[in-house]
Amino acid sequence: MTAEAKTDMSADLMGVPSITLDEAQLGDVELLLSGVFAPLTGFMGAADAAAVIENAALADGAPWPVPVTLDVREDALPADAQRVVLADPEGTPLALLDIAERGELPPRPGRGAGQAMVRLAGPVTGLKEPEHGPFRRLMVAPGEARAAFGDAPVLAYATRGPVHSRQIGQLRHMAGQLKARLLLLPLTAGPADVVTRPDALIRAVLAAAANLPSGTTVIPVPLAQRGTQSGVGPEREVAARALVAAAYGATHLMIDAAAADVAGGAGVPIPVVRAGDWAYDRVAEVWRPLGLIDAGTEQEDLSPDELGDLLDAGADVPAWFTPPAVAAELRRARPPRARRGFVLFLTGLSGSGKSTLARDLADVLAERGDRRVSLLDGDQVRQLLSAGLTFSRADRDLNIARIGFVAAEVARHGGIAICAPIAPYAAARARVRQMVSEVGDFLLIHVATPLEVCEARDRKGLYAKARAGIIDHFTGISDPYEEPLDADLTIDTSATTREQSTEAVLKLLTSGGWLPAEAS
Repeated sequence: MTAEAKTDMSADLMGVPSITLDEAQLGDVELLLSGVFAPLTGFMGAADAAAVIENAALADGAPWPVPVTLDVREDALPADAQRVVLADPEGTPLALLDIAERGELPPRPGRGAGQAMVRLAGPVTGLKEPEHGPFRRLMVAPGEARAAFGDAPVLAYATRGPVHSRQIGQLRHMAGQLKARLLLLPLTAGPADVVTRPDALIRAVLAAAANLPSGTTVIPVPLAQRGTQSGVGPEREVAARALVAAAYGATHLMIDAAAADVAGGAGVPIPVVRAGDWAYDRVAEVWRPLGLIDAGTEQEDLSPDELGDLLDAGADVPAWFTPPAVAAELRRARPPRARRGFVLFLTGLSGSGKSTLARDLADVLAERGDRRVSLLDGDQVRQLLSAGLTFSRADRDLNIARIGFVAAEVARHGGIAICAPIAPYAAARARVRQMVSEVGDFLLIHVATPLEVCEARDRKGLYAKARAGIIDHFTGISDPYEEPLDADLTIDTSATTREQSTEAVLKLLTSGGWLPAEAS
């Protein structure tokens, strides 16, 4: 953050609305205030965003790779607000946005009904230095990094994943050719899973740095990844990484051979050097360029899926693929499935048998004793965790978000959470999947009992009241149910017994490695 950032504006902030930023937005604010995104001093307006998407340049023609915009829910602040406080998830005011422009955004697939969004633009002023987050001590200001490097050549490698032996060999080779110091930039602003969440990613990169020349610097950077929803293709990611690397003093950026070309080279402030095709030489027991290896002696690299399979099974990661210290960090972040926390998320219509199946599963898993089990049933959650919420689309989504938060915490600590809400909307279920996947595994069970069977089972008369118009927003009658397209298992309880339904879920868990075939 710039030295000019104000530290105490509590009196000035009285009555100013506040919005809570997500991880990507927090990263953007930090990069704006620290000068990494210079010459930007705030979030882009429509003209700059459109120009960047179309031409990889700002409206004034200055090269720029990706849009830096702030999209918030329309109901997050009054329509006439001229300023807004930007806060972290704990509610700490970090910055103040003077709203110079406010524009409505068109509906986007997957966004819930009633979630109209607006794009805010304008300059951002810092209020408080960020204090929280793992390895904050490593997040030095760009000016400090540049001063430390001086005029020496600096080769940077910006990554969203661990650094393995191939990249270590390539970095050593290129740094030697350039006579350059090395700068590793773990990019921590998602998307994340159990291996690439910020703390795990930084630990893995630090472990790899121990195998690089002394003086190698590691600086975590909260650079968000812009996807197709931002209007730009993946090729702009290279240019964004080069921009960030240059801000921290890099003179060159190394990219993997498979990285996309930078569109027209626009907006790339430093040379981008390709690592080329390398392989592991089984005879010399070293990584080297493919052309220097005798035919038939090369070892193909492990794919991310192959690495994931090894970690899931608790198998050893080959020493030729990654240093033992990096492998240890990966195992810590992604323990074997047999020890990993997970969430069973049952979704289906009222009366489908979700609650019965959830209770049966909780009992069976508790008897086995493999892990601690928490049951988050729909009715129970409504009475406690979500008391006071209505059945509007917004409140339904909030109910599912609350369930997802608690379930993710259970999985984070190695337990099993069984959830059984109706969860009628795909977007809300997807958000829970994403939340849980950062700390454990998420398994979606669609209890696909037909509507007519659910209605015939209705002991409370809810369906009859819904058809009579006495109950509004009733899923399957006056509200939609979006059937899952990504379910890990589908069960129709009208065609199976309770025992068979429970056994089907247990078979999924044992075949996938989350449970041993027999209780230990």
